[in-house]
Amino acid sequence: MEEKQIVKRLSGVGIFGNVFLAAFKLFAGLIGNSGAMVSDAVHSLSDVFATFVAFLGVQLSKQPEDEEHPYGHERLECVASLILGLILAGTGLGIGYVGIQKLISHEELEVPTILPLIAAVVSIVVKEGMFWYTMYYAKKMDSTAFKADAWHHRSDALSSVGSFVGIVLAKCGFPIMDPIASLVICLFILKVAFDISKDALNRMVDASCDRETEQAIRNFIEKQTGVERIDLLHTRQFGNKIYIDLEIAVRGDMSLIEAHEIAENVHARVEKEFPNVKHIMIHVNPAL
Repeated sequence: MEEKQIVKRLSGVGIFGNVFLAAFKLFAGLIGNSGAMVSDAVHSLSDVFATFVAFLGVQLSKQPEDEEHPYGHERLECVASLILGLILAGTGLGIGYVGIQKLISHEELEVPTILPLIAAVVSIVVKEGMFWYTMYYAKKMDSTAFKADAWHHRSDALSSVGSFVGIVLAKCGFPIMDPIASLVICLFILKVAFDISKDALNRMVDASCDRETEQAIRNFIEKQTGVERIDLLHTRQFGNKIYIDLEIAVRGDMSLIEAHEIAENVHARVEKEFPNVKHIMIHVNPAL
């Protein structure tokens, strides 16, 4: 399946699934007297916008290089991920605010009916399925925006678990547990929002790759024919791509043509072995 088809399919599944769940949970929450389920519905509704942002970010990031953007547009996907993190944080804070208001108010809390429980179970199953579906293709494309969107689905599933527990306890004679469940949902959402935003910022400020990836690149280069040692290896993330600055040492008695061939071989092999490496700049030193 082509990448464009995958992006369209992920977006379609995300938008349709979230619209359906948001409407169902909102109906169940309002009719079934559950503030936690209404909060859960708002979370699902925010995911509709989140999926649209992810789709837009991925589409823009795939634009080819031009005169004004010679390094490409990959960072636009990071911008989309950051926006998704902020949307998620705003949703979480809004849910927490409503929960706190209910806790400090002197109004008698209503006991939810069975309908919100059914909605919670449906949401957990559907959103967990959407998480795995979206994450599978997000990893296949190495898309930070759709990985963030997948975590939106997982956070929604977790919030539905919180709703389910709160509603069950409320029906057992503890109606205060319904707004407390909203606060638990808020904390889950804020944690995911923080992780998404942190990853997006790291990819926007030229942070280096993780140690495992960098060590794998180092080990691979050291095995290449003609490379005596690595004098310098710097990596930086540019969206979901990697740029490498490399200094290798070769035998000092080699001709310029031979040394150049070694560098070209390393360049080609690294970019083939590590598909996320967009470019590697190599400087050759004589091994003394």
